[in-house]
Amino acid sequence: MSTSPSAAGSIAVLAVAKPSPLLAPRLNAAFEVHALDATLPAGVPAETAPRIRAIFASGESRVSAELIANLPALEIISVMGVGYDGIDVAAAKARGVVVTHTPDVLNDDVADLAIGLMLSAARQLPAADRHVRAGLWPQGTLPLARKMSGARIGIVGMGRIGQAIAQRALGFNMTVAYTARSAKPRLPWAYLPDAASLAAVSDFLVVITPGGAGTRKLINAEVLAALGASSPQKGILVNVARGSVVDEAALIEALENGVIAGAGLDVFETEPNVPERLRALPQVVLAPHIGSATGQTRQAMADLAFDNLQCQLSGQPVKTPVPECRPAE
Repeated sequence: MSTSPSAAGSIAVLAVAKPSPLLAPRLNAAFEVHALDATLPAGVPAETAPRIRAIFASGESRVSAELIANLPALEIISVMGVGYDGIDVAAAKARGVVVTHTPDVLNDDVADLAIGLMLSAARQLPAADRHVRAGLWPQGTLPLARKMSGARIGIVGMGRIGQAIAQRALGFNMTVAYTARSAKPRLPWAYLPDAASLAAVSDFLVVITPGGAGTRKLINAEVLAALGASSPQKGILVNVARGSVVDEAALIEALENGVIAGAGLDVFETEPNVPERLRALPQVVLAPHIGSATGQTRQAMADLAFDNLQCQLSGQPVKTPVPECRPAE
């Protein structure tokens, strides 16, 4: 168990993820920071647990109902990330604990990466790079790639990031359609009721829906078959959401059997472990979950996660509670 050098009488915070270097100095200066100890049954020493008033977490963290129950003074779980499907929000709410995250500040970076993965998969940029570096260019050129401009993009999830992706796609003169939990009449793009029907009319299917039980393996073999049959060139899947949203085994089968043309993936089912079969596929572009990984955006996320902690622990309203914890309108 590691503890920051803050004064013993200061507010105790439990870090269930290693704080970013952009955040750690501020956390350690303001709070008495404890790290979760996996060697202990409850994760926190019995003498420390009653003093923990806040949890710091990342978007990949797990905070169980059991852990929440073991921290009687807990007030807030501050997540540095937009996703929070590993947090038992229902258990937190039942205890009066607010859960916060860091939405919006990462919209541009994730949308930019989605477009980058689309273009990389369509034009096979990593393969082209490898071709040149290996000295193979004098022996011949690569097979013809596919055009992205003017193609059809289907977006699974039309929150703020989905809308940012759509706006960027318009710059490529793409036709935009989407699916979501419900239609958004104020948006000018076509709405389809489910992922399979959207995939059937898409050249690129971009996944940006939240994770969790409700979307687990939403992109399954049926959806991938529809994407593959969407055009003679077959479709390309891009995932910048959560690895759990795509049935990874079905995706590998679809890629190996030529059901779809390719994929661009930033997230995986069991990160950071990526199946060897997936890594071996040349038509797949892989990234190590870097959707928000720019200095500017990670600093903004760190600042917002810290501000949420400070607000709650000083008796002020938090800035960005997760939807389940927002006050009723």
